[in-house]
Amino acid sequence: MLDLLIDTNVILDVLLARQPWAADAVRLFDAVERGTARGFIAAHAITTIYYVMDKERGRQAAGLAVSDLMQMFTVVAIGEPEIHRAVAMNLADFEDAVQVAAYLAADARYLVTRNKKEFKGAPAAAYTSGEILALLTNSRETTE
Repeated sequence: MLDLLIDTNVILDVLLARQPWAADAVRLFDAVERGTARGFIAAHAITTIYYVMDKERGRQAAGLAVSDLMQMFTVVAIGEPEIHRAVAMNLADFEDAVQVAAYLAADARYLVTRNKKEFKGAPAAAYTSGEILALLTNSRETTE
C-alpha cells in the first residue's frame, strides 16, 4: 500500500473539478477510498480548503467537503516541530515547506502535488497524481 501526503492543490482540483487535473486526482481519491493507498492531509491545509470552498461554493459546501476529507484521509498535526522543520528547509514557498514537514511527520512515501517544481530541493519525493496512478497500476500488475 502506498502512503500518500496529498497537497492542497490536488484536493481542491477534486472538490472544484478543476481541469485538466481533476480526472487523475479523482482516480487517486478512488484509490484511497478502495484502500489501495493510504491518504494523509496536513492539518493546515484544512483551513485553506475550507476558505476556498466557502468562497467558491458557500459555507455548507465547505463544511461538507472538510467533513468528507476527514473521513477519507488521516489528518497530520502541524505543531512547533513541523514549523521549525519547514523554516529550516528554506523552500521558496513556506506553505510547501509545511506540506513537506507534514509528509515527514506522517512518514509518507510520496507527496502528491501538481507543482513538483516547487518541491525541488525538499526532502520529499514529489509526484503528480498521474505518476502515482501509474505506480498503483504497476503494483497491481506485479501482484496479479
